[in-house]
Amino acid sequence: MKPTLPLLLSLNGGYVDTAGFLALQGLFTAHVTGNFVTLGASLVLGISGVPAKLLALPVFCIVVILTRLAGERLRGLGLPALGPLLAAKLVLLIAGAALAIRFGPFATSDGAAAIVTGMVLVAAMAIQNAVHRVHLAAAPPSTLMTGTTTQIMIDLGDLIGGVKPEARPALIARLRRMSSAVAVFATGCAAAALGFAFANVWCFIVPPVIAFFALLLRLSEPDGETS
Repeated sequence: MKPTLPLLLSLNGGYVDTAGFLALQGLFTAHVTGNFVTLGASLVLGISGVPAKLLALPVFCIVVILTRLAGERLRGLGLPALGPLLAAKLVLLIAGAALAIRFGPFATSDGAAAIVTGMVLVAAMAIQNAVHRVHLAAAPPSTLMTGTTTQIMIDLGDLIGGVKPEARPALIARLRRMSSAVAVFATGCAAAALGFAFANVWCFIVPPVIAFFALLLRLSEPDGETS
């Protein structure tokens, strides 16, 4: 499978979300929906994590807005936007890893160190979500696989039921892209689970490395992107 920027983002999305969930007592760092569910569970069951889950949504939203404004500002100046935004995400992932290693393992997610670590990682994933939505909109999402999996099943159903010959190549191409995204995301989840099992919070070293290679890949592309 050829390493592309969307696939590297999917790998990191699965990894960071799983590592964050395990290390931060059930906090989803990459998508909002999961935190709504676990917040309800925390409130009913009286388990830790309520402050972090309450903060995750506004932090996510604010960072998405700032990412959008920063990208538009860079484009207005005639500068590339995607590279600098990926670099900002890399800085946040490095900071998140440093915090996790310095203050973890976290016995509870209610402590200040755990909350700060979680919000830094949420901010990093908010940038990734915004970047993917704005600059890589043609690629399958890199952090949320429900819609992608649904579309895969719809496409499989269409192939089984029969489609017009002229529509078949485009459908198969989309099916391959989406299947690759899901497979790579799942690989990231599995790698994070294994990393946490064997290295605990040291597993957070991996996301900055993946983000660094994603940034290098972006910078090595010769198209001179400015959008």
